[in-house]
Amino acid sequence: MIKMKEDGKFQATLLVIYRNIVLFLQHVKDDMSFKRFFFLILTSTFSMGTFAQTTWTGTWATAAEFTGQGDMPQTTTLSNTSLRQVVRVSIGAKSLRLQLSNEFSAQPVEIKSIYIADAKDSCDIDSKTASYLKFSGKRNVTIEPGKTVWSDAIKYNLRPLQRLAVTVCYGEQVPINATSHRGSRTTSYISKGEAKPNKAFQTFERLDHWYNITKIEVPADGRKAIAVLGNSITDGRGSTTNMQNRWPDIMAEALSQYGVLNLGIGGNCVIEGGLSQPALQRFDRDILGQSGVETLIIFQGTNDIGTSLHAEQTAEKLIEAYRTLSDKARKAGIKHVVGATITPFQGSGWYSPFHEAARQVVNEWIRKAKEFDAVIDFDQLVRNPDNHERLQEMYSDDWLHLNPQGYRAMGQYAAQIISSIDK
Repeated sequence: MIKMKEDGKFQATLLVIYRNIVLFLQHVKDDMSFKRFFFLILTSTFSMGTFAQTTWTGTWATAAEFTGQGDMPQTTTLSNTSLRQVVRVSIGAKSLRLQLSNEFSAQPVEIKSIYIADAKDSCDIDSKTASYLKFSGKRNVTIEPGKTVWSDAIKYNLRPLQRLAVTVCYGEQVPINATSHRGSRTTSYISKGEAKPNKAFQTFERLDHWYNITKIEVPADGRKAIAVLGNSITDGRGSTTNMQNRWPDIMAEALSQYGVLNLGIGGNCVIEGGLSQPALQRFDRDILGQSGVETLIIFQGTNDIGTSLHAEQTAEKLIEAYRTLSDKARKAGIKHVVGATITPFQGSGWYSPFHEAARQVVNEWIRKAKEFDAVIDFDQLVRNPDNHERLQEMYSDDWLHLNPQGYRAMGQYAAQIISSIDK
């Protein structure tokens, strides 16, 4: 079996072989069926070589989770429905591929078809841009429990920062508990039956979750991605639904040369407990499983501290966890690991003098740690200058999460830090 290389040597070799065989076949005059067969084999081999050399990088991603019944559709199941979901990508390209996940489900999910299109207002799409995805050459696919699948690569004029609609038409068999991302901050729409791109989408239920979609990748063309490991502040709690104004969204607007991948989960912890798998457990899938990541931002810890009964011990465990994650990232080839300080939470249910002391200990370590190539000091950015234990009033509505104004300040500041790393 020939090993495909990404430096172009394999493709150059194929071109030479192709040229020489063409010269040879010019002298074969009597057996036209032999010529046709030989050209078919050669063309297929060349195409496979070209595809195998594609280097991908992420333009959009989300962290997959188990879906409890409270986050499943409330008036129907997904069986024999069409689900239109909207995402905003970061970098553009002329082709893409999509990953679907059934990792947290106990039953298979049957999909009749999936198509993508430029999103318009609400559930509307630009039907002229609609393109069906295929899986090993077929429109339909069944994803077994605990598995993921990639679509075949498809040509598509994907613009930077555009909103893309992904319409998943489900078959009869769907899991009791889907694999989803609960905190989409974006409305998804459900219609009965198999919705067609050129027909009006008849919505009968709306919900703010993503189901089954987990990654969109594009040819790298020398571009890299930034992955963000975070909790609800990264996931966008307090942002505006459908406005794409989480802080990583704002960072993506300023860093047009990078794919920005938001792997935040609301209520998530680093060490243990919290909602969904803690960061130490999900790191290999959600961070190391992304393509083209050059920079990792670690911005987590407030939930570990806020829910801790032994804040001092939790601070020590968090620091050790950051060391572990940083080391794993570097060994996996991630070039830059960036630490972000934990933002203030006085006024919220997380606060006590003991929890605040733990936050200060962790933040001081982050600022001085050799494990990080740079520090995004969100704490210093958003805290009240007259009370460092509390957020600035203009940046928060609940004293724990940020609001759109606060997220804009965070995203712009983070972009400045990332831009300065290689300077």
